[in-house]
Amino acid sequence: MSKRLQVLLPDQELAEIQRLARRERVAVGEWVRRALRDARSRQPVNDSEFKLKAIRRAAEYSFPTADMEQMLREIEQGYRD
Repeated sequence: MSKRLQVLLPDQELAEIQRLARRERVAVGEWVRRALRDARSRQPVNDSEFKLKAIRRAAEYSFPTADMEQMLREIEQGYRD
């Protein structure tokens, strides 16, 4: 089921959106729906879920580690070589 959404915009902003919609040869409503879908797709659905997934994915790897001072010495040595 569809619902109506009313958004009030300043005249200048609406004119710019109308111009962009014309350029893409779509109705203003379709242009706005696309823009909202795009904005929504860039947002994590659940921030904690997104972070946990990243942590679990990173935990699958096993990287070599060393004492911080040792790593810094080795980096400096690499610069000198």
